[in-house]
Amino acid sequence: MKQWLDRSTGRVTMYRTVLLSLIGIAVIAFVLSLLTFLVPSLNLIGLTDPLAMVASAAVAIVATNASNFAISRVLRVEPHYESSHITALLIFFIIPPSLDLGLLWIAAAGVLASISKYLVAVRGRHIFNPAAVGVFVVGLLAYAGIGGAPFAQWWVGTPYLLVPVALGALLILYRTQRLTLGVVFVLVGLAAVVVRNLVAGFPPLDAVSTFFLSSPAVFFAGFMLSEPLTLPPRRWQQLLEAGIVALLTTIPFSVGLVSNTPQFALLVGNLLAFLVGQRRGIRLTYLGKTQLNDTTWELAFQPARRVRFLPGQYMELTIPHTKVDFRGRRRYFSIASAPSETGPLTFAITMPTKASSFKHALLALEPGAVVHGTSVGGDFALPRDVAKPLLLVAGGIGITPFASQLAHAVERGEKRDVVLVYATSATGPLPYRELLERSGARVVLYGPEPGTLPAGWVYGGEGRVTGERLASAVPDAATRRAFVSGPPALVNDLRRALRSQGARRVHADYFSGY
Repeated sequence: MKQWLDRSTGRVTMYRTVLLSLIGIAVIAFVLSLLTFLVPSLNLIGLTDPLAMVASAAVAIVATNASNFAISRVLRVEPHYESSHITALLIFFIIPPSLDLGLLWIAAAGVLASISKYLVAVRGRHIFNPAAVGVFVVGLLAYAGIGGAPFAQWWVGTPYLLVPVALGALLILYRTQRLTLGVVFVLVGLAAVVVRNLVAGFPPLDAVSTFFLSSPAVFFAGFMLSEPLTLPPRRWQQLLEAGIVALLTTIPFSVGLVSNTPQFALLVGNLLAFLVGQRRGIRLTYLGKTQLNDTTWELAFQPARRVRFLPGQYMELTIPHTKVDFRGRRRYFSIASAPSETGPLTFAITMPTKASSFKHALLALEPGAVVHGTSVGGDFALPRDVAKPLLLVAGGIGITPFASQLAHAVERGEKRDVVLVYATSATGPLPYRELLERSGARVVLYGPEPGTLPAGWVYGGEGRVTGERLASAVPDAATRRAFVSGPPALVNDLRRALRSQGARRVHADYFSGY
């Protein structure tokens, strides 16, 4: 089931997954509103005017996209319309639908969101969730009693939408590997609400039902808190932010026009993430490509400024191109090069028979072309203690984070006890073979007959790497800190196998839909 889910979700980008989920919820909400309008006794949802829902959604989408287009043209940058659609639908689900003056405020929230995305930014990287900015500013005007501005109602937090919202949130958190983030937010928020009820003398079960059935907590965790560009780079930082945002959302306070609203809490969390993460957009000049074997290429980019990252982390790249397919214009890639003060960044890609439009555009870049990176993140990092024995298992292109880690170790003169199990189905030269030789790692190779191998290397044969083959090749695997990188099926199988063999800690980094 997990392998099927990984394979299915990997075919669609994170942005497309979020957008399709929001559209699905909006359609369900409209149907419920229409049924309530036609048969008022049903009372399926608090909103009984389907026309207001259609008008509000249309205004949010038009205003957000039009302002996004206009600002991007003024600043001469490429707009990202999929992200703009998402922002518009988030605003639609927060500000109550209207057929009167409320439509102007929905439009204003969309415009403010676009402005914040481009102008409240540092070197191309926005600091705050755009939808939260738009809703927050309109909310301030509402508190001040200006122009009939509406309060944010987060009307999506209704029992009748809980099931589709929860399914969408789970899908997004699973796709982005941030289920733990959502769980921490929900548990901390729920605990705060229960304690508050106990102190006030109310039944704790009432708090539980209210938290899930009549609040936007699940929607907020899945669709807003999880936005990758406004999250810290490391998992522990993300979990800490989730806890802080949950407390700011659920513990009542009021300071002037500011109170414990979800949008304010998220903006505080975004600011904390900005302070500890990549604080600027990343401008990369393409240097050229090197073919590593029949299907694998390494691409080199020179950053305008030093990019700080840990060996094993990834970067999101944006490649504008025409005839964009469903995979979109943004993709995550593990960095293959070691951290450097001035040197280039390298990434490795495979080109299958039916490659995405993104990969074709990436491989077609001409030297001197400028592309942009957004976030740097990930926790797939080796332990600082170089005395810990390691088992690195790579499937295909999953070798890239290990290339960065081993290159870094070689440059620093680290003497690590490393066994690398490398499985590949590609013929021809082995990617990063020279680096693996210099690293001194003991390599167990599975794949087509490789010919002569360096001293200390072992050829394990062709076929899939199973738990039994891994245990036979590395009998002391249970005593080593294990890292597994590659396609979801390989990662899931070998992670279970290593745990069954007694391995205590198995770190995974799978290339879903790569």
